[in-house]
Amino acid sequence: MRATSIWTALAICAGLSACGDSTGEQALYGAGAGFLGAAVLDTNVYAGAAAGAAANMLYCDQNPGKCN
Repeated sequence: MRATSIWTALAICAGLSACGDSTGEQALYGAGAGFLGAAVLDTNVYAGAAAGAAANMLYCDQNPGKCN
């Protein structure tokens, strides 16, 4: 069951990562992916949302051509 949850969370994050034309959209989509991933894994959803937002914004900052 735990492995299924992890794969589901990774699929959600992969589907939403690197989306958004502006910094706000990137943060929002990353936060959504982090929130959903944390909910699936039954962990702290606030920390998941914060980590997702930061990760997506960092990814888009490092790879600008892949985020539009």
